Amino acid sequence: MKAIKETHFNFPQQTSFYKGKVRDVYTIDDQLMAMVVTDRISAFDVVLPEAIPFKGQVLNQIAAKFLAATKDIVPNWVLATPDEMVTVGRICEPFKVEMVIRGYLAGHAWREYSAGKRSVCGVELPDGLSENDKLPTPIITPTTKAAVGHDEDISKQDILAKGIVSLFDYNQLEEYTQALYQRGTEMAAERGLILVDTKYEFGKVGDTIYLIDEIHTPDSSRYFYADGYAERQKNQEPQKQLSKEFVRKWLIENNFQGKDGQVVPLMTPEIVDSISERYIELYEQITGETFIKNPSESILTRIEQNVINSINDLLSK
Repeated sequence: MKAIKETHFNFPQQTSFYKGKVRDVYTIDDQLMAMVVTDRISAFDVVLPEAIPFKGQVLNQIAAKFLAATKDIVPNWVLATPDEMVTVGRICEPFKVEMVIRGYLAGHAWREYSAGKRSVCGVELPDGLSENDKLPTPIITPTTKAAVGHDEDISKQDILAKGIVSLFDYNQLEEYTQALYQRGTEMAAERGLILVDTKYEFGKVGDTIYLIDEIHTPDSSRYFYADGYAERQKNQEPQKQLSKEFVRKWLIENNFQGKDGQVVPLMTPEIVDSISERYIELYEQITGETFIKNPSESILTRIEQNVINSINDLLSK
């Protein structure tokens, strides 16, 4: 299986290029953004050495589905999805925070809580909670959006005090975040899943706020299977989940958390294939659709032509 680790396109009227952790972003005529979702995988804000076949296709197609399903809540940046691995949309000025919302005590929040902290991003949590417990109400725990290195927890108070986001805009971001999470929770429940936590990113064009990047994917979200959740909690058993957390746990078990001096463990073909299979499983569980593997031959040629056709169409309108 062929995985796309990086791209080096030179599209007509291309004005800039940005390489993110997993996305290659091309700016066209300073008007459009073509985002190629590669098969790179990151964890603990580190890009791992091996790419995962079909991961980019999984992420892009899930994001496209949920962006279309939430555009009645908040407008989003998407103008076209010309390829299974590409989204083309409007250029927005991104807010320098990510809006993380949590309905359950899991992942990073649980690691902080189990270390004795009772305040996460300025939000107070009660004593006596166990890992994966449902929180009394969903909480918003923002992070800074780092161009390089680790995103950092930050409180609403600090965001406002530092002028990162205005009070007016931040209140709107909170409102959108809560509404999007509610919609995502309802859609997950229809598939027998629990949307545990997720993150949203927003940007502006003029005075209009847009939802940008991806939403409700395994890279940005954590899901539990609803069936058996209560029993597993009662018995203090690990939850059966669909997310990238299994990658993080594998890394932690092999002494890697992205800290200085730590080395990424060997990603054998078996490990790579197992991660790919988990992403495909997640796609099918979340969407209720059979995943159709794109042919692995001539992927770059296909992407390039599809993007060029989309660009020509959008710029001619």
